[in-house]
Amino acid sequence: MDLRRNRVFKGRHFEGALILLCVRWYLAYGLSLRDLEEMIAERGISVDHSTIHRWVLRYTPQLLNAFNVRKRPVMGEWHVDETYINVRGVWTYLYRAIDKSGATVDFLFSATRNLKDATRFFRRAYIRHGLPVQVTIDGSPTNLEADQRCYAEARLRARSNSLPLKVRQSRYMNNRIEQDHRRIKRRLRPMLGFKSEHAATIILGGIELVHMIRKGQLNGSDARNLSLADQFDRLAA
Repeated sequence: MDLRRNRVFKGRHFEGALILLCVRWYLAYGLSLRDLEEMIAERGISVDHSTIHRWVLRYTPQLLNAFNVRKRPVMGEWHVDETYINVRGVWTYLYRAIDKSGATVDFLFSATRNLKDATRFFRRAYIRHGLPVQVTIDGSPTNLEADQRCYAEARLRARSNSLPLKVRQSRYMNNRIEQDHRRIKRRLRPMLGFKSEHAATIILGGIELVHMIRKGQLNGSDARNLSLADQFDRLAA
């Protein structure tokens, strides 16, 4: 695929292939922006690390939107939890849900953790993915209230005759998603925290994008047989 002619990168000083390479490497691997600057310099190309950062912030949302259009359907049994994210030395939160098979259902970055934030997460997940048959959460009464409220809203909106939601609430039943959190956290360690909530929202979305691609969640008869690089190229097409 000739990314030089792709309208996504129209007007850029550098070739689209280089931009996409830097974005993918930064989101997928334990590299700092300065690591990337040095690696690209070894190819005889001078790119400042701040330029790479701008590329990540600009193009990651477009890639994630393209992925969501082609995302495989998820199963009806979900595990939901939130994990801590450091932004400028302050702990913020990433709400996440995976299904029974381990596929990512949805995620939402939030500066706070309360009923409003939990409701926002569950409401969006139900709008995007429909009604699950079972949700496993930790012992948080806030998450339980938000889940039940949003499920009732979704049933009413869809005029569904489905059975009431089955909720399993126990901190010991959510090991599956806690293990999945670790794969996201592993990429965050070299970053040493985010400098802004805006950057955190975009970059976390990109890390989740790579995680979903590696799980085989991009739809298409041949998608599972494509490399990470080839799937990124397809999203940028």
